[in-house]
Amino acid sequence: MSILVGIFLIVGAFFALVAGLGVTRFPDLYTRMHASTKAGAFGAALMLIAAAIHFGNLRAIFMALIIIVFFYLTTPIAAQTLGQAAYRRKVPFWSKTGRDLLAEDEAAAEKDALN
Repeated sequence: MSILVGIFLIVGAFFALVAGLGVTRFPDLYTRMHASTKAGAFGAALMLIAAAIHFGNLRAIFMALIIIVFFYLTTPIAAQTLGQAAYRRKVPFWSKTGRDLLAEDEAAAEKDALN
């Protein structure tokens, strides 16, 4: 059982490390936000699973599941809200970002509204 816990902890810590590296190495806010939300939530979920297996009682398993559900419900909402706020404040994109699809959609919606 402790080998399984160790595997979950190591893999979870790896994903947390990847999230941290993404936050420090990616070029703009939007890609950093993506790294922190995806890899960070997955790494935390794996470590919570390891804790639930280690303690093995019903309370630990229940609490781990509640926290994992909370992470996966709130992380995308927080990322969306931060991304919208950054976009509205005109936080610049990375220079190699191909297109601003949101601006294109807004321009098309304005054009349709005028017709």
